[in-house]
Amino acid sequence: MHKRIVITNETINGCICRITALFEENLLTEVSCEEQTAASILGNVYIGRVRQISEKIQAAFVEIAPGEMTYLPLKEAKNAWMTRQTRPGRLTQEDEIVVQVAKEAIKSKDPMVSTNITIRGNALILTAFDRRLGISKKLDDASRGRLKALFLQTEEEPFGLIVRTGAKQYEDAQLLAEYESLRATYYRLYEQHQHRTCYSCLYQEPSGYIATVRDHLSAPPEKIVTDDPLVYEALKEAFCDTAGVFKNRIVFYEDPLLSLSALYSLKSKLKEALLDRVWLKSGAYLIIQPTEALTVIDVNSGGSAASKKEDFHLKVNLEAAKEIARQLRLRNISGICIVDFISMEAEESKNTLIQAFKRYLFNDRVRTDFVDFTKLDLAEITRKKIKKPLWEQLPGRKSDASLQDRA
Repeated sequence: MHKRIVITNETINGCICRITALFEENLLTEVSCEEQTAASILGNVYIGRVRQISEKIQAAFVEIAPGEMTYLPLKEAKNAWMTRQTRPGRLTQEDEIVVQVAKEAIKSKDPMVSTNITIRGNALILTAFDRRLGISKKLDDASRGRLKALFLQTEEEPFGLIVRTGAKQYEDAQLLAEYESLRATYYRLYEQHQHRTCYSCLYQEPSGYIATVRDHLSAPPEKIVTDDPLVYEALKEAFCDTAGVFKNRIVFYEDPLLSLSALYSLKSKLKEALLDRVWLKSGAYLIIQPTEALTVIDVNSGGSAASKKEDFHLKVNLEAAKEIARQLRLRNISGICIVDFISMEAEESKNTLIQAFKRYLFNDRVRTDFVDFTKLDLAEITRKKIKKPLWEQLPGRKSDASLQDRA
């Protein structure tokens, strides 16, 4: 598959934003938008103060900065690093605790935090409290055996290690160097948390575009293009040791007559990604409607409604399933999603649609599961919540009310 990542700055509703866009086969498949003055806190590690504990919902509310509240499920608070604890073995109000932001604030919900600190590298992930050695199941047996032998010594450490699929792009010496870097970061965090004050940020996750590139190391894009010199230098620094994988692939774009954003029509594509209606090549279309509780997607046969044949309905549904999988990634739709496909009578047609839909959803980097068809013949899927949906990322699009005016 031909992939390209484009990173550039664009002014949206008067705010300067960094756009990171993934194109697959010349189609915009994933995009994120970060305001330069409001960087994401996802992945950051803080010393927070417990402000309230709710036994009813089994959660604590932890303040990580003055006035900035987060949500901590109590099941995530085991083995936590504490800087101040009133009652040993029990979390109480006004305790000070080290937490990491696991999910961004979405709609009216506070960010979710965890005490299981993870430090991400390009090929490895260090986990503070899960001491197991995990190796990506997507790697072949020979690679898994080599990597397991390489990191057997980590079993003596007070942390665990996950070897990502992208590790196959690295030489042993490079993997060991990254391991030592993550290990040093872990011990620095462990030392610092004992002496820093409440609300301190102990660790800051690299910019979102670095994480995007990392997530595609297992199947590297052909080009990573940017016109921002700071981003260009940061990319080279982060990935220059990737066993030559990114040699000549990180490209600095320079053209005074045509901006990078204009070259890829990013503004118009962002606008399209906020529209309710998505047209399909067959003449059918999707209607995508976010609500407070879930997202509803309706498949309409459009101008081809005259055809009542089962094979036509299946053809449209298969086309819709492929496009829905792309729209979930593009718009970063998460939580529960209900899809109203065109009704089909034959069980064989429905099974064909289910299997195809599962294949399309499997390509998503974020965990996405097809649940089943409900009794009302509606397809139910779930997608893990990690980052804000696209319409919340864009300046001036902070509420559901604004979704009614996307032009």
